[in-house]
Amino acid sequence: MAIATINPSTGELVKSFEPLTDAQIEEKLRLAASAFRKHRKTSFADRAKKMMQVAEILEAEKDECARLMTLEMGKPLKAAIAEALKCATGCRFYAENAEKFLADEVIETGAKRSFIRYLPIGPILAIMPWNFPFWQVFRFVAPALMAGNVGLLKHASNVPQCALKIEDIVRRAGFAEGVFQTLLIGSGPVDGILNDPRVVAATLTGSEGAGIQVGISAAKRIKKVVLELGGSDPFIVMPSADLDAAVSTAVDARVQNNGQSCIAAKRFIVSEKIADEFERRFVKQMKDLRVGDPMDDSTQLGPLANADAVTSLDADVKKTVAAGARVLTGGHPLKRPGNFYAPTVLTDIPKTSPAYKEEFFGPVASIFRVKDIDQAIHIANDSRFGLGASAWTNDPAETERFINELDAGMVFLNKMVASDPRLPFGGVKYSGHGRELSEHGIREFMNIKTVWIQ
Repeated sequence: MAIATINPSTGELVKSFEPLTDAQIEEKLRLAASAFRKHRKTSFADRAKKMMQVAEILEAEKDECARLMTLEMGKPLKAAIAEALKCATGCRFYAENAEKFLADEVIETGAKRSFIRYLPIGPILAIMPWNFPFWQVFRFVAPALMAGNVGLLKHASNVPQCALKIEDIVRRAGFAEGVFQTLLIGSGPVDGILNDPRVVAATLTGSEGAGIQVGISAAKRIKKVVLELGGSDPFIVMPSADLDAAVSTAVDARVQNNGQSCIAAKRFIVSEKIADEFERRFVKQMKDLRVGDPMDDSTQLGPLANADAVTSLDADVKKTVAAGARVLTGGHPLKRPGNFYAPTVLTDIPKTSPAYKEEFFGPVASIFRVKDIDQAIHIANDSRFGLGASAWTNDPAETERFINELDAGMVFLNKMVASDPRLPFGGVKYSGHGRELSEHGIREFMNIKTVWIQ
């Protein structure tokens, strides 16, 4: 894929970039290794001061950052501004808490002194997706740099200006040259970079296929990798739920980021006792969404990131309908310039169809009717993915069952799934392994060193 900015609202090529040569990649790796030797010795106070400056720049330049995001991948401008501000929040969180999270842990053993010390390990390769082009990167940057590690970013090829902007922000905040670098490369050089002994670990957010490839590459070199992959998140609604809140949140949960989020709700599993009413309201609200230019503040649903995404989504919808599903609204690309797909709701989903088995990355919702909580949990878990899950109920017994029995890394009750710097983020099964965010995330790429003094 070419490294280029292509406006998804118009299909216009805005700017293209030459990928780094082998010699340029080598220089980046050399610089990262050199920077790590110095950065690891800096104090938490020094790192925190610079990370706070990163947050201040993000807040001051939120409009510029947002316009880059919207230009390159099409998210509504208001959502892009919120993303920039969320990045600032994440930076402040780790600036304020990293030292506490990584403090020595004293263990009583009978020794004169025994404890656990958390130490940085080196340059880490971050392979990041286009759908949250700033937040995905900063939720790696903030903990990694505060921990004393350094970062190398291989961003998605369709958001190069976002990638360069992030590097610029980190550098202007005062971090030394080489502490965080953007690599404008395609996927080809990744294996060679992982093979380089100066790169000690990797983190990837992306597709299941990409995660498998990077996982295999890292395993061959005995290098740790954190994988946050796809999701086909269930959104379960039981009879005791607040239906007004459930329906309005269901729409937001499906079309957030134009439907292109790993933690977007995709399978709506509804008790048959309330299914007719839920379906009527949900379909109406999906139909009423304002689709258009993501730079327009009134737009609720913008384009998909690229033309291939529209083609792939439409093919899966057509296969699902051919297998027996019914279209309640939408089900087709919109006839207008750009990569727009109609808000779509499907029901009567056959088990053999793509809508049952695959992750739909776009504004397409699937509705399943269930008799009871047992069937709801069964359908929710009948997926190879296990990232997030949202369940709506006011029954305490049902709440406990959802918490304990849903196969997911995150379960949200009476709320849509979301990421929060204070809480660990990640999944189970084919949704990946390891955790980002919180104290768990910052410890993923540390040498957890045991110390015993006799």
